[in-house]
Amino acid sequence: MIPIARETAARRLPIKRAKGNIDLTFLVLVLTLLVLGLVLMFSASYAYAYYYEGNSFHYITRQLVWAGLGLLAMAFFSTWDYHFWHHLVWLAFGITIVMLVIVYFMPARNDAHRWIFIGGQQFQPTEVAKFSIVLLFAHLISLNHDKMKTFTYGILPYGVILVLYAGLIVFEPHLSATILIMALGVVLIFVGGASLKWFGLGALGGVGLVGVAMMIPSINERAMYRINVWKDPFIDPQVSGFQTIQSLYAIGSGGLMGAGIGNSRQKYLFLPEPQNDFVFAIICEELGFVGAVLIILLFALLICRGFMIAVKARDRFGMLLATGLTAQVGIQAVLNIAVVTNTIPNTGISLPFFSYGGSALLMLLAQMGIILSISRQTALEKE
Repeated sequence: MIPIARETAARRLPIKRAKGNIDLTFLVLVLTLLVLGLVLMFSASYAYAYYYEGNSFHYITRQLVWAGLGLLAMAFFSTWDYHFWHHLVWLAFGITIVMLVIVYFMPARNDAHRWIFIGGQQFQPTEVAKFSIVLLFAHLISLNHDKMKTFTYGILPYGVILVLYAGLIVFEPHLSATILIMALGVVLIFVGGASLKWFGLGALGGVGLVGVAMMIPSINERAMYRINVWKDPFIDPQVSGFQTIQSLYAIGSGGLMGAGIGNSRQKYLFLPEPQNDFVFAIICEELGFVGAVLIILLFALLICRGFMIAVKARDRFGMLLATGLTAQVGIQAVLNIAVVTNTIPNTGISLPFFSYGGSALLMLLAQMGIILSISRQTALEKE
């Protein structure tokens, strides 16, 4: 009777405490990026906050609160045995879909329905969607890893899920989040062992869909205009190209060593939203080329360490979960820096740890806690 009682209790409360020591290198990198992000976000935001909010500390005080909550979440989830997330996969999926539908009934901001407003607070469901897609794919692939070479188990269910997520997000509209989620899905399917031939067919299908979409006059006109502005922002310097131009001015004026923290000029109402998607431009202006490279190096080290944790994970679920969560940080950082430097068209995507955004920072730190939980068991004997 005792084993049965224990099994019943485990089903009711499947939370187990994680064993082993956390990866201190990964933790130090996370904390370093967090502290730098808070300092540099404050430097980039205080003039904008004073002008629009009447308080220079408007953004940093809120970000500090969310950072505190995020650190608590990171510490909490780092003590969980990550296998508990198997039990929350479909709940997270259902909540995500509901929230992605609710945003369409919320007031629009800048002609976009991306936020849910509750009690004076707001958050973007896409932040939850990024995590839930990684969790769902890691769960399904770990259960069906021996069938991943087949179309039925290796491609079809994941394609349907990605189309559902992308379809709900792209019409908010939120193109950058759509690209990020699609990229995360592709990474996990690839790492999960799907046959390469399906990726080739998927690429051809994607090209075909783009071709069909470009045949629609309204889409073609809008897409070509954005491409032309990307190639030459000065064709519309007062509207569509304005933010990119000001960003390039900030980057260029930073030179080799930068003007010093707090000495940016572009943040004085020249560069729109300097505390958010274009915070990296202010970083380049204040820290120069050397400082920007050091920030990129810290991201690279974090990503490498995250993938090392994934490779050493005790099982496939842990490996996929760590891979997806690490890839999210890497892909998002690359996309943000590419946008800020006008390497790709402006899609509006935040820089992890640095851009202002409470829900994004909370989710990010919680996800870092899950990676730390996985790292606790990497040194233990393989199952």
